Order: sequence, then structure tokens, then C-alpha cells
Amino acid sequence: MGPLAGIRIIDVSSVLMGPYATQILGDFGADIIKVESADGDLVRQIGPARNPGMGPVFLNANRSKRSITLDLKKPEGRQALLRLCENADALVYNVRPAAMARLGLSYEDVSAVNSKIIYAGLVGYSQAGPYASRPAYDDLIQGMSTIPYLFSRVNEGAPRYVPTAMADRVVGLVAVSAILASIIERDRSGEGQKVDIPMFETMVSFVMSDHMGGLTYDPPLDQGGYVRQLSPDRRPYQTKDGYLCALIYNDGHWRRFFDAIGKPEVFQTDMRYRTFASRMEHIDEVYGELSDILLTRNTAEWMDLMEKADVPAMPMYDFEGVMNDPHLQATGFFQAVEHPTEGRIKQMAVSTQWSRTPATPTRLAPQQGQHSVEILREAGFSDEEIEGLEAAGAVGTVAETAAARV
Repeated sequence: MGPLAGIRIIDVSSVLMGPYATQILGDFGADIIKVESADGDLVRQIGPARNPGMGPVFLNANRSKRSITLDLKKPEGRQALLRLCENADALVYNVRPAAMARLGLSYEDVSAVNSKIIYAGLVGYSQAGPYASRPAYDDLIQGMSTIPYLFSRVNEGAPRYVPTAMADRVVGLVAVSAILASIIERDRSGEGQKVDIPMFETMVSFVMSDHMGGLTYDPPLDQGGYVRQLSPDRRPYQTKDGYLCALIYNDGHWRRFFDAIGKPEVFQTDMRYRTFASRMEHIDEVYGELSDILLTRNTAEWMDLMEKADVPAMPMYDFEGVMNDPHLQATGFFQAVEHPTEGRIKQMAVSTQWSRTPATPTRLAPQQGQHSVEILREAGFSDEEIEGLEAAGAVGTVAETAAARV
């Protein structure tokens, strides 16, 4: 029984942004009803899989959910979804609002059957601007929010995207907060509402909070950018045998670092290192010299020295390295579990800890339509109505759920 036990969310989102948000809500105890078309969520097909439609990206973004297959383009499928909404706390979608309207599932349509519902749209752009109807994907939003430009500023290199779906997941996290805040307000006012969480504006705020710089002021004091983050030597440092992530940041860190390597005079006499302001002014030189110093010992030696000097440093991992990290092993973060159709898999634990209402995954990622019959019955559909929906091609099931009716 997680902290959101009793909350029910109809999830008609797909791919990553919406499903990531609803997985978090499901891990926190909400009942997530994942609505899929007959084709299924696209991410079911991404990555190596033991069975069709159960790829690793899907498994890691859709646990703690039940799945129902509905054809929302059919009148019967649309009506079934609206019946599910009658007793739901929120509906979450991440297609363009115009597409929801064409399906007859606009906010006005949904709120007509449940005036208290939170209608949460993870959209590309604010619906008040000229981009309202444009398509949006992670790569596009990364580019527009200046992330590739930041890469190009470092060493005057080529622009590139962060090699993870950063925009999808950051906006998904913001959506969790917006949905929960809306539910809290609804419980106070008794009224539902429509909530838009736009990717573009959310990511611009996320990035530019660091990089507005002198553009914060009118007139501007500079051309923007946080110089420390844009330094070409702000990166994992190469050692004799690998790489080390070190952040020697405040005065104490630098003093202890130079003491530990036997050069206390550098901090005392080199004015570039003496204060935070002077280090920021000369950050490229400071980080460049640090790069040269760290090449003189191996990673284990530096880790030992940094730990004894209480200077922040940790190893740089690859995928297998992070999964074997001793801290994550001790806390049980990567857990081996038995999936009913996929066999033994590894999943990540909920990262937050709760003293009274611990949050934990409630289900492993479902097969498509695995819970169709169960969900419809809970919504008050009779067996005859369910059979009618199946005959009309408006609902899909899997063998396990069909057999459950016998």
C-alpha cells in the first residue's frame, strides 16, 4: 500500500514521456490502467526481447500498471474509455490535443462524465502559442532548448543530443508533480481541471536556469552561459589507467587537495585558486591543470587520496559497472525478479524511501491487453457487454485473460 493507494489513473500515453510519469505514480501505489491500441505501445518493439512486444524499454517504463487494449477510433471503444473515466482521478495523454479532440476525448468530453477528473496532457508546446499544433519529440526539444548548442560550445565541437531521452524523462518528472498537485487541489475544491505540461517550455526552464547568466539582466551583462559547466575540461578526468569523476569545488576542497598531493603552496600563492570567484574567472586554466595532475596516478590511488582528503570524487562507470556498484548492490537497487512471461529479469527499485508508506513496484510490465476483462468488469461491464466489445473489435485480450472468464 504505497502513498497513492486509492488513486486511479487512466493512461492513454505511449512511448516514454507519459509512460515514465505514470510508472512513477504506479510505483507510488496508484492504480494505473494503461490503454493501448491494437498495435500496442511502440516501445514494446525496442531492444532485444525474449518474446515479441516485451522489449526492455517497455519493461522499464511500464511496470506497476494494468493493460487494456481498446480501439478508441471505434464508438464502442471510446464509450468504454469514458466509462473507465467515470471513477478515475486523472487521465494522462501525450498525443497532440487535436488528436484527442478528433477521438471525441477532449477535456470537455471527458469532464462531462466526470467533472472531478484531472485531464493531464503532456504536450509538445504551450497551446497558447504558434507551435501549439506542431509535433514534438525528444530530439527536437533537446535542440530547441539549447542542449546541442551547449555541446558545440565545449571545445567548439559539433552539436549533439544527450544520448538518453532526457526531455521525455525530465518532462515526465514534472508531469508527476503537476498531476499530484492538481489532485491535491481537486480534493480541496471538489473540482477537476485540465493541466498541460509542455515539453518545450519545461526544458527551456530546466536548461536556462543554469545558462541565462548575464541575459538575466536588462540590459544583458554577457551573452549567457555558466562558464564552469561550459569549460572544455569539465569532464571525467583521465588517469594512468582509466577515468575519475572529481569535483574540487569550494576553498576547503582545493586546500585539502593540494595538501594531499604535497603542494600546499599552490593554494596559498597562486591567486587563480585562492577564491571561488578567481577560480571561476580562470576556470579553463584551473581544470586544464587539474587534468594534467590527475594523469600522474591511477584511478584507485586517486580514489584513496580523495577519500582521505574528503574531496568529492567517484569512478566513471559503464553500463555493467554501475550495475555492479557496491553501494547499489548493498541497497538492492537492481533486483532480480521472475516475470510471468519473460522469465528472470532485472528491475530497478524505487529510488525514494518512505518511513511509513513505502513505495514499491506493484506489478511487472504487462502483456498487451492482459487485464482487459478484469478492468472492464471492475467498471461494471457485464460478460455480454465485454463479448460485444470483442465482437466489434473495440477491445483486445490475451489468452490468459480470456481463460479467466471460464
